Amino acid sequence: MTSTALVSLAAGGFLVAFLHAALPTHWLPFVLVGRGRSWSTAKTLGVAAGAGVGHVAITVMLGLGVVAAGTLVEPRFGEAFHWLVGLLMIALGGFYLLRHARHGHAVDAPRRYASDRAAMAGLFLLLALSPCEVFLPVYLQGIRHGWTGFMVLSGVLAAATGLGMLLFTGLSLVSARRLKIEGLERYEAAILGGVLILIGLAVILFDT
Repeated sequence: MTSTALVSLAAGGFLVAFLHAALPTHWLPFVLVGRGRSWSTAKTLGVAAGAGVGHVAITVMLGLGVVAAGTLVEPRFGEAFHWLVGLLMIALGGFYLLRHARHGHAVDAPRRYASDRAAMAGLFLLLALSPCEVFLPVYLQGIRHGWTGFMVLSGVLAAATGLGMLLFTGLSLVSARRLKIEGLERYEAAILGGVLILIGLAVILFDT
């Protein structure tokens, strides 16, 4: 596998992770709780960043398990392994499209917390207990790049998640509705599903 292939995979992984971080569940609770508790912008962004670290850490741990298991499975599938990964991405993309069609991504009203510490802990657990499952097939596809690929993809996951969470949290905090991000908020699950399907098709058609 060439470095060009790894760069392409990393770029696709960045897009997947960024779009996942754009889901309202990854930033809107911080905005609502921060405003409810009169936090400063810096404090709200700091809490979001801390929760993002937990979110990424849990996903990386799961990715480690996926890579370890995939390393054992890949030799049995041989050249058909990329079909398995591609179909998995397509299936996951279809799941996101179906979820968007049925439910959208409305976020419930935030809980009331007795203290700032309780609020921070609750927001941290909100993301730490909901890893970025859409990135796991990307880890699976990166198996052929070895542990170097795993490290690169983990860095990409951290960068894209942090950027997405802080960007959308910050934009909302400064009343950026004028920037017309409502469309992304409404259709991000559909967009993410479509991107996953396209990446899955690319894996099947072009991976060798």
